[in-house]
Amino acid sequence: MRVCIRCDHPLEDGWRCSACGYAPETGPDGFLRFADPGTDEYDDDFFGLLAPLEQGSFWFRSRNALITWALRQHAPGADAFLEVGCGTGYVLRGIHDAFPAIRLTGAELFAGGLPFAHERVPTAELIQADAGALPYRDAFPAVGAFDVLEHIDDDRAALSGMRDTLAPGGALFLTVPQHRWLWSAADDVAGHKRRYTRRELTRTVRETGFAIERVTSFVTTLLPAMALSRLHRRRDDSYDVTAEFRATAGMSRLLEGLVGVDRALIRAGISLPAGGSLLLVARRR
Repeated sequence: MRVCIRCDHPLEDGWRCSACGYAPETGPDGFLRFADPGTDEYDDDFFGLLAPLEQGSFWFRSRNALITWALRQHAPGADAFLEVGCGTGYVLRGIHDAFPAIRLTGAELFAGGLPFAHERVPTAELIQADAGALPYRDAFPAVGAFDVLEHIDDDRAALSGMRDTLAPGGALFLTVPQHRWLWSAADDVAGHKRRYTRRELTRTVRETGFAIERVTSFVTTLLPAMALSRLHRRRDDSYDVTAEFRATAGMSRLLEGLVGVDRALIRAGISLPAGGSLLLVARRR
């Protein structure tokens, strides 16, 4: 169900609210705008740099494989999916390829990513919106946010907003960076507010109205290399946040194979105790 973000009134036809008169503006790019991104908006050039790197990156390919596996395991009958913080649409495209019949919606605070997402998944409904004030209620059997929560000051408000969009019993899928001791210039330049501990993430998700179904680390096989790399990384603004995605084709295949070991263990039911990232699946209570 669509709702008005001003008064929470159900919207039966279109986006104009019959109760308070609110209607979202349409941006020059043609996408509906439900929120002001404020002063921290990514430069549009960032999405232009990121989009061509994603397909060649072992990290994005491996994460997509894990996400689509988790969806198949925990929301096999889902006919609709909302991605919060959809960026350039790389995850949406992966879900579309794995589940061609699923109805896809993407919300992104920074509108610069939406044209790329539209190019990748023309059939998806795409809007510019804040995670804590999404214009949907009880609408989706599955919702995901992938490496998004760590960018948000009030992660609880974002999780509560996602809970509201889920149908009762719907599934939430999250990935976040793990381990505070891995903090480096990569986190500073990417605009991260935190790296999560497992206990911190599970507590926050439970306290915002979810029951945890599965939580595991991933990027476990590469954790020693990550630790060494970040130990020597200078904390300054000259760090190129896209550098980690520029591995040669051969190196990328090698790294993807190593991360594939993590995925095989997770598929076997093992909850990995440590890794560069966390995957969490929860159910709306």
